[in-house]
Amino acid sequence: MSRKLGTTLKHMRRSPYQSIAAAVLTTITFFVVSVFALVVMGAHGMLTYFESRPQVTAFFKDSATAADVETLKTSVSALGTVESMNYISKDQALQIYKEQNKDNPLLLEMVTADILPASLEVSAKNATDLEPIATVMQKDTTVEEVVFQKDVVDTLTKWVNGVRIAGVVLSGLLLFASLVTIVVILGLKFTARRAEIKTLSLLGATSWYIRGPFVLEGIAYGLIGAGMGWGAAYVSLLYATPPLASFLQGIPLLPVPLWIMGALLGGELVLGILLGGFASMIATRRYGR
Repeated sequence: MSRKLGTTLKHMRRSPYQSIAAAVLTTITFFVVSVFALVVMGAHGMLTYFESRPQVTAFFKDSATAADVETLKTSVSALGTVESMNYISKDQALQIYKEQNKDNPLLLEMVTADILPASLEVSAKNATDLEPIATVMQKDTTVEEVVFQKDVVDTLTKWVNGVRIAGVVLSGLLLFASLVTIVVILGLKFTARRAEIKTLSLLGATSWYIRGPFVLEGIAYGLIGAGMGWGAAYVSLLYATPPLASFLQGIPLLPVPLWIMGALLGGELVLGILLGGFASMIATRRYGR
């Protein structure tokens, strides 16, 4: 094995520009794969976050009584699609308002509990259950207004699906381009050493002895591209984390756990091995015939 590795390194040094071209293209490929994987995971995290929030909120009229609130709770619970309910009184609404605007004393002076409505926040088990819950709330005569996040969840779901499709298509095209590039480069190298290969064959060298260094070279390109592409994506993520965390304030997506990045690296290394190995087998298939 050590001899084959030495031969592989020698092949790569003999044609550095071709080797660099293969490594660069596979690096770009795995960088794009890493970025789209992180974006899709982040989008799914955002979707899960919004689906777990109080998705339907009914704001009561000032004339609503405790009995009216309990009646609405009973009506909504009867649907069987409710995950949880939370009643917020006028005083609680004022405390929430103060917490959200604690850095603006002028706004705090202008608001009292009397002008804030009491509300009932309801989380549904599924996004498709939002509209029936909102309909029941809207029919209640003690309810002033109903707000629900169906449009937000639907838009985010479409966005996640669009990102996933775009990522799969672009990553697939780049993986195919990397495959073709490695096949062409290794095929040229294999053809350039045809006389040497023929001599080794006449001397009794096995198929693996001859093809082994080329297979290892293809795997090396895949591993180099996977490692460098993942590394570039991780460094970019570290630089982007502070502004993204500020933008996504309240949504617990960042920082990305190390185990997720480790799993992503492991998956890409396996994919790199498969990509390089498959490409090298294609490039040297003629010798096996």
